[in-house]
Amino acid sequence: METILGLCIGIGLSAACGFRVFVPLLVMSVASLMGLFEPMKGFEWLAMPAVCFGLAVATLCEIGAYYIPWVDNALDTVATPAAMVAGTLATMAVSSGEMSQFASWASAIIVGGGTAGAVQMGTVAVRGVSTATTGGIANPLVSTGEWIGAIILSVLSFIVPVLVVIFIVLLVVVVIRWIRRKKQESLNHSTV
Repeated sequence: METILGLCIGIGLSAACGFRVFVPLLVMSVASLMGLFEPMKGFEWLAMPAVCFGLAVATLCEIGAYYIPWVDNALDTVATPAAMVAGTLATMAVSSGEMSQFASWASAIIVGGGTAGAVQMGTVAVRGVSTATTGGIANPLVSTGEWIGAIILSVLSFIVPVLVVIFIVLLVVVVIRWIRRKKQESLNHSTV
């Protein structure tokens, strides 16, 4: 049961990494410093005040950069692989000690990196639709939703991890449907 719970927490944190790379790592670091979370062996660095400060600065810079027109789209190029790495690390940091080192890393890469990558690609698609349909005017609204979503998912991943996983699945379905509808509307307008 501990393994499944760890994976659920990891999935939630990885999805949050797909929204913003540094927010979940910052939440993990703050929780570690407050004694609310104990990272797995090898990830004790999350509980260092200097790391927490560095993650806070990186988080603020990342959030701020997404409000700069055209920089937000350029950042998505770098953020996709970074989100996958962060998702892998976040999942590994909460994985159960019951699994072998190989199984832990394999599940962290597949589940954590995969979840973060899928969510990040969804945000790239949403930002692309926003840029195409509004000329980028709505992108700050999208950015705000992303960092708020990252914070909420990160915190709730520790409180109600199973519900977070269910929410993530529902969110992915809604986003896929929204993107398909927007593409269909675009096709309908371009044929007129």
